[in-house]
Amino acid sequence: MNLRDLHYLIAVADLRSFVQAAERCFISQPTLSTQIKKLEDGLGVQIFERSNKRVLLTEIGEQVVISARRILQEVEQVKQLAEHAGDPLAGNLRIGAFPTLSTYIFPPLVPLIRQQFPKARLILLEEKTEELIKQLKNAQIDMALLALPVPDESLQRAVLFDDEFLLAVAADHPLANLNKIAQTDLAGQQLLLLDEGHCLRGQALQICQINSADEQQDVRATSLETLRQMVRAGTGITFMPRIAIGPGDDGIRYIPFASPAPSRSIGLVWRKTSARGKLITAMAGLIKQVAAELSTAQEHKQNN
Repeated sequence: MNLRDLHYLIAVADLRSFVQAAERCFISQPTLSTQIKKLEDGLGVQIFERSNKRVLLTEIGEQVVISARRILQEVEQVKQLAEHAGDPLAGNLRIGAFPTLSTYIFPPLVPLIRQQFPKARLILLEEKTEELIKQLKNAQIDMALLALPVPDESLQRAVLFDDEFLLAVAADHPLANLNKIAQTDLAGQQLLLLDEGHCLRGQALQICQINSADEQQDVRATSLETLRQMVRAGTGITFMPRIAIGPGDDGIRYIPFASPAPSRSIGLVWRKTSARGKLITAMAGLIKQVAAELSTAQEHKQNN
């Protein structure tokens, strides 16, 4: 057994396909199948159930894969310790964020990172929350920007900023003339929401349920930008996080909520075992700076 075989094993477990796993590992399918069979023979157990239509993990196979992931994560940890021993601010810097945040925080953040950490090779990932947590725990990324709370004892978190929600309505909507809106005013309203898997959808549904509002069932969007265009077209109303509000939003009114305004808490999350504590602390400071600058720019726009 070697580390290469463990990578093959996890690829098959993730993709449930020898063909796709071989493509991921840049080898031929027969070679990968042979190595997996040698691994099974060496261990004396069957890890996968194979058929023409599907690949399944056996009961013992599930346990083997869990151990294999843990081994590769520890190996990655050793590599990182060695790589960053001389310069903890150098090397690959892998940051993830969910789509309703990354679109707005990454563009102003990237120049700051390159300025502050010129030796770092920046790798950005945009994924849904569930996938980000998975990749974080598997040491595929170093840190992730997530909506808190993140209930996982293996992960450390730092609160960065609160992102207030505003109600987005078309300029000619009956609510457009309001300077403030109470959450109770949502009773009976139908709101446009994002598709399944977006954390913002879950947060919005909670607000709707508390205030007797409904989801507009016939329309769901895959991004905030799609929601924005639908609001502008008069298709409906929606929640919009303050960080997503920028210039060029003619035709839309963003109405703040009366206190207590609904919001999401954004935090930086990383593995407790990470060897990059100094870099993570510095990154948290940069992200707070970007969030503050975006908030100041939005307030200036509203005042003018």
